[in-house]
Amino acid sequence: MLSDLLDPSLVQLNVDAADWKDAIYKATQPMVDGGKVTEGYVADIIKGKEELGPYFVLTEHVALPHARPECGALESAIGIATLKTPVEFGSEANDPVKYLFPLAAKDSDAHLSALQSLVELLADPDFFDQLDSANTPQDVMDLVHAKEGK
Repeated sequence: MLSDLLDPSLVQLNVDAADWKDAIYKATQPMVDGGKVTEGYVADIIKGKEELGPYFVLTEHVALPHARPECGALESAIGIATLKTPVEFGSEANDPVKYLFPLAAKDSDAHLSALQSLVELLADPDFFDQLDSANTPQDVMDLVHAKEGK
């Protein structure tokens, strides 16, 4: 489940980001600080976007920045960052991005149930309104737990 990889220290609300690169750095910083990923992992996310385009902008206003496990994922984890002002990532269909769910997967299977849980949340029409209403990282944790039926 998503809540298995999410921790309040990985949740950030109303982040100020100048552009897509700044948004990725800020969204992933708690993962670096918490020893979940290396700075090289974040650099690989940036490099991937520059070389391949915004492949991780999954749906309207939502990005799932990630890189391959061998690029510096130390522990499987997922974060949540909401942006104060949405930024352009270069995705015609889904810009601007307001919600980032940075993902670190230690191997190719560890994160699959969390991704399934995330997909269900993204399909929930109330989830983003409730996420926007959250005032603290614990509010977000409580929301995710409630949506997962925990």
